[in-house]
Amino acid sequence: MSEPAIEVNNLTKTFGDFTAVDQLNFTVNRGEIMGYLGPNGSGKTTTIRMLLGLLRPSGGQGKVLGLDIDTEAEAIRPRVGYMSQKFALYDDLTVRENLAFYAGVYGLRRPNERLDEVLSLIGLADIQQERVKGLSTGWRQRLALGAALTHQPTLIFLDEPTSGVDPKARRTFWDLIYDLAAQGTTIFVTTHYMDEAEYCHRLGIMYRGELLALGTPDALKAETVQGNLWDITVAPLMPALSALDDLAGVTRVNLAGDHLRVETAAGQLTAVQIQSHLLQKGFGVETAVAPTDPTLEDVFITLAGHDRR
Repeated sequence: MSEPAIEVNNLTKTFGDFTAVDQLNFTVNRGEIMGYLGPNGSGKTTTIRMLLGLLRPSGGQGKVLGLDIDTEAEAIRPRVGYMSQKFALYDDLTVRENLAFYAGVYGLRRPNERLDEVLSLIGLADIQQERVKGLSTGWRQRLALGAALTHQPTLIFLDEPTSGVDPKARRTFWDLIYDLAAQGTTIFVTTHYMDEAEYCHRLGIMYRGELLALGTPDALKAETVQGNLWDITVAPLMPALSALDDLAGVTRVNLAGDHLRVETAAGQLTAVQIQSHLLQKGFGVETAVAPTDPTLEDVFITLAGHDRR
């Protein structure tokens, strides 16, 4: 088997008394889309910066493409691509000129053929002579990805790459990621969007510097959420939430748009029993209770629940 693209053991980063990343252990296989899911401030960007050699670890070890992140950081950077949360683009240059600039930074000789390939891949060949300041956020996002790809890296770090773009642009961007992975590129992507985390081959759940769980999205849902889940259509919502919170066997109740999402201990309550309880509390016969499957949001709430620090 080939060596992992990324391998970390007890990787830790502290800033004074604050622990930003706490003893991480994971590997990323070559050609894999590895997701890193967690809220802002959970340690995702700090992890990436250590893997890129931009921050020195406070403890533990890590390797990227077989190179030590502490002692061989300078050798890592030319071999990987990095797309930060803020697109590092030059507004007064054209699309092609931005890519040409990064090709020069990475030392590409006679880069025109490669620039044509990248422009075709990211779907911006038809607007390559337009200045960046006039582009939509979605197109700027694609261009930022293209800049990270100019030197044909085998591993790409994407830090919250879809923040601030519309759902259609996010879907198009993930199509590009899948195309890259199909060509053998390893992708390490951070996100706080539950829906796009589903697209990853494997997923790490981060919270307050800790890696709470790691696995495929389906495995995380199957192994983490042990109770039964229900979608409940009822009105008014907040009184119904309080009523269900008092029902024995209910372990969690939360708002989910225009309905309630309820978790009950495995096998303890049926839909009929839940609906009967609501009827007894004065809610109308139009109340509907339906079983539902766990989502990654359920996984996160279960792992990072109120009983954690």
